[in-house]
Amino acid sequence: MKQTKIVLTTLNSRFTHSAIGLRYIYANMQELQEDTEILEFSINDAIQTVAEKILLHSPDIIGLGVYIWNASHIRELIHILKKVSPQTTIVLGGPEVTYLPFRVNYDDADYIIQGEGDLAFYKLCKDIISQTQHERISRMSLPNLKEIKLPYDYYTDDDIKNRYIYVEISRGCPFECEFCLSSMDEKVRAFHLEEVLAAFEKLWQRGARNFKFVDRTFNINIKTATKILDFFLAKEPPYFAHFEVIPDHFPASLREKIKSFPHGALQLEIGIQTLNLEIANNISRQLKLGKIKDNIAFLENETTAHIHLDLIVGLPGESLESFGANLDELMQMSSCEIQIGILKKLSGTHISRHDTTYGMVYSDIPPYDILKNAQLSFEDIQIMKRFARFWDLFYNSGNFKNSLSLLWSDGSQRAKVFENFYAFGLWIYEQTDSTWKISLQRQGELLFEYLTTQKSLNPQEVAKKMLSDMMKLKGRAVPHYLKPYAANFKAKAKLGTSGFNKRQF
Repeated sequence: MKQTKIVLTTLNSRFTHSAIGLRYIYANMQELQEDTEILEFSINDAIQTVAEKILLHSPDIIGLGVYIWNASHIRELIHILKKVSPQTTIVLGGPEVTYLPFRVNYDDADYIIQGEGDLAFYKLCKDIISQTQHERISRMSLPNLKEIKLPYDYYTDDDIKNRYIYVEISRGCPFECEFCLSSMDEKVRAFHLEEVLAAFEKLWQRGARNFKFVDRTFNINIKTATKILDFFLAKEPPYFAHFEVIPDHFPASLREKIKSFPHGALQLEIGIQTLNLEIANNISRQLKLGKIKDNIAFLENETTAHIHLDLIVGLPGESLESFGANLDELMQMSSCEIQIGILKKLSGTHISRHDTTYGMVYSDIPPYDILKNAQLSFEDIQIMKRFARFWDLFYNSGNFKNSLSLLWSDGSQRAKVFENFYAFGLWIYEQTDSTWKISLQRQGELLFEYLTTQKSLNPQEVAKKMLSDMMKLKGRAVPHYLKPYAANFKAKAKLGTSGFNKRQF
């Protein structure tokens, strides 16, 4: 009897990412595992080439992971696969097909698993092989995590060398933020901690040093979080561990652990989204501002952790002025990375209840960004998308750590960061008509020109700060626009950073 060949695949958003979901499914394929393979691609790969490489394995069943970043690509991939190999059964799973409505047409897929498919995919494959009748769309109940075989043995040596290793100790989120899919699963469920730690130890022994935790609320259970932090603190650096944490829950015991981490080893992502209490209440988001400010001050002043704060543009009822006040306040609180995102309307989330009241209009094409609302015009949103991109290039990159503050340091007690960077962003776009393919040298030239011509700052003083930024890495040549001011400059250059955390040093 012919063995059924099964391929598990997806398109990651970039090469350095890896698909933990595929490995969970593979780990739980039981007797079908020996006839199952994992193939990973990225959204930058040509779709027809992806289809070709998949079909070279002559699969009978293809399992495809569908996410917001690859939804349209997957549709095209299914189209090609079904044209070339109509007899192949295609099964979809992942967040993009878990909730209705589907805003991308997946009619060509044979089956869709909605929910966590760790165990469900195996059962579906068994039904397909035995020709047992099965509903096209299956809505799965939440599996018992302690019954799921862990995926970590199925990261290859190449993954460990070249990719982020995604890991988790729990699933779910106790909060109800209306823009987030995690709010649909309010119960937090935990894996067997000792088994997870044993799996992490095996990864470590194989050479893994970059661990990215996908838990939505890592510090919700302090006892568990402490044991995970102890795992890393017992290791010899260098290593890199990334956690997503809630900003108002840092008891003394957790603080002591975080303070113990060496420089560059720990990254904490903190979802702020808004500091406006009225807006936060609109979207069912809990904000304890006093604790948030205290904890960010602790992380900023008493630890070497790399902090990544999130703000969202376009929340129901929030004006540009309110968003700007959020950014200004965060900049007063911290010098860390601030990621600026644009609101998205994900299928299944409760953010849709504001559509009429606040005139919310979204694109139906992934990633489903907001296009306008009652407070922000389409032009406002477009400007803020460019603002976010330029903010990444100039601020979050850390490339202009000394000189960028000249944009808003006018001697006043409270710097108007948003107002000044907004004007800078408008000016950059006038010069470039683009937000992409702007080299570091060009970025520096634009900043120097703006500070000296638009802000009328002293060129010598600007050049002094910019030289310290542009020449901080060994091997760089003095940019042409700074050469007239570089006669007495002595560089204190360092070698570039290594690993996955390369922002600021």
